[in-house]
Amino acid sequence: MADAASGNGNSRSAKRRKRSRRANPDGTMTLIEHIYEFRRRLGFALLALVFGGVLGFLWFQTKVGPIESLGEIMNAPYCAIPPERRFGSEHGCKLLQTVPFEAFMIQLKVGLAAGAVLTSPAWLYQIWAFIAPGLYSKERKYALTFVAFASVLFATGAVLAYLLIPHALELLMNFGGDQFITALTGDKYISFMLSLLVIFGVSFELPLLVVMLNRVGAVKYQQLKKWRRGIVFVLFVFAAFATPGSDPFSMIGLAGALTILFEISIQITRIHDRKLDRARADEGWDKLADDEAAPFDYTPSTVDDEPAAPPSASSKGGRPNTDDIT
Repeated sequence: MADAASGNGNSRSAKRRKRSRRANPDGTMTLIEHIYEFRRRLGFALLALVFGGVLGFLWFQTKVGPIESLGEIMNAPYCAIPPERRFGSEHGCKLLQTVPFEAFMIQLKVGLAAGAVLTSPAWLYQIWAFIAPGLYSKERKYALTFVAFASVLFATGAVLAYLLIPHALELLMNFGGDQFITALTGDKYISFMLSLLVIFGVSFELPLLVVMLNRVGAVKYQQLKKWRRGIVFVLFVFAAFATPGSDPFSMIGLAGALTILFEISIQITRIHDRKLDRARADEGWDKLADDEAAPFDYTPSTVDDEPAAPPSASSKGGRPNTDDIT
């Protein structure tokens, strides 16, 4: 039993060395070991999401110091509507529940979404720890830069959507005049908010995508400059179909923000392509004709330039090798 225990301990320590960046810097593993590593990282990521969901569920009705409860944060755009336009305003700013279990499901849905955001460093690290050993150092630097800018852009888009929601709701509710009053159910309102936050956040990744395609050489500044008007038109069409409320306020806000970000990305590609053109001019590559060979040194090395083979054991007077005898 002691031998079995020591054997298990040795196997666990060997697995730790496999996962250690010091002992195994290139992340070399067999297929089975990669599957086990993926299962382990996925389990940790799911645990982080569950833990974040519990925190978000408790935060929904709990105020944390100066921070308002999650329910009040989500209801703030609805409460910004004038009281005379809300149904049941004499009871305060409250959403309508049509089925008994609806409030619990809303709290669970919002709590999971907020928990995923709160614990994003933990589960994103698990994803990064799984794919990083297979990347070169330069690729790791580019990947970290991409994730950092993607997170900032997603948060910026979500914040912009949160600021636009009260104006969009007020504009939509004023179309009916005094003949209508709005009674929003909790499920419809929360679904509208979450979908708008996600759509704005994902849409704000457009400039990062354009810059990365330019970095890898897939698109050039001259192409983007030629396609600018068509792309801007496509952005407005996308905003018209993507906004869940189909109101002009949020559509114009999303399309205008995407147009500005797209123009910024075009200018970044212009600066990058200009640097590449200057580097090519310094090396003389831009003066080459299409049918002209590149200025590489094609002279083959001679046998004398190759490193000498290490002396064999027989030349040292030692015991001859089997290959030497044959």
